[in-house]
Amino acid sequence: MPTIHDLDTPSILIDVARAEANIARAQAHADKNGLKLRPHIKTHKLPYWAKKQMAAGAVGITCQKIGEAEVMADAGLTDIFLPYNILGRAKLERLKALHGRVKLSVTADSAQTLEGLAATFIDAGHPLSVLVECDTGMGRCGVQTANEAVALARVINNAGGLAFGGLMTYPAAGRAVEAEAWLADAKQALAASGLACERISSGGTPDMWRSADASVVTEYRPGTYIYLDRYQVAKGVGTINDCALTVLATVVSHPTATRAILDSGSKALSSDTLGLKDFGELMGVPGALVTSLSEEHGTVTLSGDGKLRIGERVRVVPDHCCVVTNLFNEVNLIDGEKVLETLPVAARGLMG
Repeated sequence: MPTIHDLDTPSILIDVARAEANIARAQAHADKNGLKLRPHIKTHKLPYWAKKQMAAGAVGITCQKIGEAEVMADAGLTDIFLPYNILGRAKLERLKALHGRVKLSVTADSAQTLEGLAATFIDAGHPLSVLVECDTGMGRCGVQTANEAVALARVINNAGGLAFGGLMTYPAAGRAVEAEAWLADAKQALAASGLACERISSGGTPDMWRSADASVVTEYRPGTYIYLDRYQVAKGVGTINDCALTVLATVVSHPTATRAILDSGSKALSSDTLGLKDFGELMGVPGALVTSLSEEHGTVTLSGDGKLRIGERVRVVPDHCCVVTNLFNEVNLIDGEKVLETLPVAARGLMG
């Protein structure tokens, strides 16, 4: 059996035991709090892990692009949520074809999006479930008020080939309480208008772990929880030892006692830090931080007792694992130093 020492660098390593433990922990939390778990596959982009998440108890999966959803449908996943405004004839035709294969739901936050959906989906016997996306503080997509949510829900409800599926949000990190209040008001406004709202979907790994007492949220869409990363550790979700994804890199230069260079720059580690000061840290090397990136070079600053040597292979825990996954064609599933399997990142770089 090959080992990580047989791999070229840079390469992605996925510790299977850690990933499976993270899946089990999140599912247990969801079950305890009466939440349906619908994991977002944007983090791993692999049918392998989507099936593991379903086997653990997830009700379905979340995809952000039609291409991702098509890959998952091809692999046998049958309940898919696409929380994205789908516009344009080509995408709508692909969405319609997907709807014929799996249980599908989508979101909309404007009359324009709904016009396209209503014109494409006209079969009242097999309607497309559409949730209204709500901006509960993130400042991205979503209706701005409960009244706007009600207005769109009515449009959906009156369209022959559409069915009102509920409310969806992606709240700003650390503002779950405000999002909860927003959604509760919207649910009440819908009820006053005679519209039932049985599904309220929220997301974001860090806030999943807060108390869910009296929550109106019925479904949660965590993504990063399966691998974790330095950002999640900073938010208290886990420790470095819970992080399943690392980037295997080689020290290619050591110009000074406190500066070493890796063969992993922004094209392997990503420059997306999610607000953290550094770009990653070296597992098992105390005080070794990736402090800057160019395209193919990662600068490591050493402090404390950490030591490196030219030619040494190290494992970097990145700040944001989701974007790192998208930079590689394949990942290596590992158990200790053994490589169990090498898998293509099947849903990477697909259109729509």
